[in-house]
Amino acid sequence: MCGITGVYAYARLEPALDDAVLARMAGSMAHRGPDDEGVYISRDRRLGLGFRRLAIIDLSPGGHQPMSNEDGSIWIVFNGEIYNHAEHRPALEARGHVYRGRSDTETILHLYEEYGEDCVDHLRGMFAFAIWDENRQELFLARDRLGIKPLYYGLFNGAFVFGSEIKAVAAFPGVKREIDNEALYHYLTFMIPPAPLTLFRGIRKLPAGFRMSVDRRGNVRSDAYWDAVVPAPPGDQSDEAYAQRTLELLRETTRIHMMSDVPVGVFLSGGLDSSALVALIAAQSARPVNTFSVGFKDHDAYNELSYARQVARRFGANHHEVIIDHRQALEYLPELVHSQDEPIADWVCVPLYFVSKLARDNGVIVVQVGEGADELFCGYPLYLASLAIQRMWPWLAKVPPALWQAGGALAARLRNAGLRRAHKAERLMQILEEEQGRFWGGAIVFRNGPKSLLLDTAMWRDNGHLESTAVIDGIADQFARDKPDADLLERMTYFELKQRLAELLLMRVDKVTMSTSIESRVPYLDHRLVEFAMGIPERVKIRNHQTKAVLKRAVRGLIPDEIIDRSKQGFSAPASEWLRNELAPEIRSCLLDGQMIKRGYLNRNFVKTLLDQHQSGPADHGVELWNLYNLEMWHRHWIN
Repeated sequence: MCGITGVYAYARLEPALDDAVLARMAGSMAHRGPDDEGVYISRDRRLGLGFRRLAIIDLSPGGHQPMSNEDGSIWIVFNGEIYNHAEHRPALEARGHVYRGRSDTETILHLYEEYGEDCVDHLRGMFAFAIWDENRQELFLARDRLGIKPLYYGLFNGAFVFGSEIKAVAAFPGVKREIDNEALYHYLTFMIPPAPLTLFRGIRKLPAGFRMSVDRRGNVRSDAYWDAVVPAPPGDQSDEAYAQRTLELLRETTRIHMMSDVPVGVFLSGGLDSSALVALIAAQSARPVNTFSVGFKDHDAYNELSYARQVARRFGANHHEVIIDHRQALEYLPELVHSQDEPIADWVCVPLYFVSKLARDNGVIVVQVGEGADELFCGYPLYLASLAIQRMWPWLAKVPPALWQAGGALAARLRNAGLRRAHKAERLMQILEEEQGRFWGGAIVFRNGPKSLLLDTAMWRDNGHLESTAVIDGIADQFARDKPDADLLERMTYFELKQRLAELLLMRVDKVTMSTSIESRVPYLDHRLVEFAMGIPERVKIRNHQTKAVLKRAVRGLIPDEIIDRSKQGFSAPASEWLRNELAPEIRSCLLDGQMIKRGYLNRNFVKTLLDQHQSGPADHGVELWNLYNLEMWHRHWIN
C-alpha cells in the first residue's frame, strides 16, 4: 500500500519538471508511505513519477518504486495489493521475464509487457497504478474493479497530473483550489460527489473498473474494463448450494487477503461480517488473530463491544479496544478534513480513525474489514423497505401529489408540536413524493425539496439545470440496458456498488486508515465473490423478510448463533447526539458564521431552522447537519 503521483507534460512546461516538484507532491502523502520514497524523471523531463511506500510485500529494497522493467523502457508506480501475483510468476519467467525481488509490482510490469492495457484482466486484488511506456510515449493508468483504491487526475497548463490523493494533484504548481458547483450540488445528496467529479474544480477521479491512457499530444482516452453485470446462474440451485459456494469463496478470499510480510488484524464490530472474518482467519492461521474494536463513552446504545469480546474469546484473539468521547471527536475533526481531501460526510470516519490508530499503535499494519457484505447480500433493513415501495409503486403512483404534500405538512406540524415519531412520517412522505419509485441509495442526505430550500440563493439561480436524479437514472438506465431481466434487488445492489460503495464507503476506509499508515483490505469485495453474489437471486438473499439469509446460512456453525441472529445494528457513532448537546455551540457558530453562507452557497435561514429543530429536540437533522459541518470545515481548510 502506497501513495503514487506523477506528471506527464505533453506540452512544454516552464519551468521544466524537476525532482523537487515530484518530491513535494509525493511528500503530501507521507502518511501513505512512511517506509520509503522515490522519484523518476524521464531523460526529456516530460514524464515524472513520485512514490511513497508502506512496505507490506517484500520489505527489502527490491520493492522500491518507481520501478522499471529490465531495459528501463517501462516504469510503474503502484498502490495496492495483487493477491495472485505469485501465480503468474512461473509463466512470466518461462517467457523470459526477469524478477529482481518478490514484489507484486514486478508482476504488473511484466503482465503489461505481455498483454498491454489488458493486463488489468489478469489482476486479482485492489490497485491504482500508472505505467509509463517510453517506446509508445504513453501513460497508462487503471483503478481496480470495485474502486477500493482511489486515483485522481487533472489537466493543467499542458500537463496531465495524477495522484492517490487530491492533495498530491493540488501540490502541482499552478493548480487552483476552487469549488466545483456541480460536484457540490450532488455532494449535498450523496455525501460525496459521484465519479468522475470531485469538489475541486478541474480535479477528477477515475471511476471504479476504469482504465485510462494519455498520449504524447495530450489526448485522454478511458473506458470500463469490468462491470458488475453477470449472467444468471444456470438452473434452479438450492439455497444450500448457494450458501455452500458462498462459504467456499469466503474461505478463499480471506486466505488470499492474509498475504503479507507484516502482521494482519481484523476490525471487529461484533456483527456478522467482521465475526465471520475472524473465524475464517483463525482457522487458517497458526497465530492468534489481532482484533480491534471501538466504543463510545456514555452512549451504550451505539456500543457492540460485548459481542466483539464474545467473538474474540471464542476464537482466542488478541483483542484490543478503545473508548472515545465527543472531546476526542472534536479535536480530531481538523485532521479528518485534511485526510479526506474532499468531505466524506459519514460520521463513521470518526470511530474508524481511532480504531485504525489503535491497530497501528499495537504494531499491526494490515487489517481486514467487512465492507461490501451488506451491499452484496442485502444486509440493510432499508433495502427491504425500498423493495416494498418499488413493488407498490404502480398503485402508490396513483395517489395525487397533493395528498403526499398534505401528509407531509401534517407530519411537520405534529413534529413541531413535539411528537418525535412524526419526523419519521414526514421523511417517509418526502421520500414517496420525491423518489417516485426509484432507489436513490442507502445514504441520502438532502433530497430535491429540502435541497431547493437550502440552495435558495442568488448564486444558484443560474444552476437550475442541475438534478441529482440524473445520477441515479444514469446508473439505473445503463444497468437496465446491460441486463434487462435483472430483479429489483440486483438493480439496487448494482447502484450501491457504483455509487455509495465505491465513492463513499471505500473512500472513507482508504483515506482514514491510510492517514494512520495502515492498509485496509476488503475480502468481501474480491471480484470473483462479487460476481458470484451478484448472481444469487433475491429469493435466496431474503427469506421470510430476513436480510442476508444466504450469508447467515453459509456461516452458521462457524460463528455463534447469537451473532448471526441478532438484529442488525450497523457501525455508527453518536454524532447526532453530540450535535444536539456537547457540540451544539461549535456547529452553530461554525455553520451560521461560516463561508458557505457568507459566500452565498447556502441559505442561512434554512440552515438556522435545521439547527433550531435539531437542537430543540422535535426533529433529528443530525445527518444533514453533519453533511454541512463537514462541508464548512473542508472549505475552511482547503479553499478559504
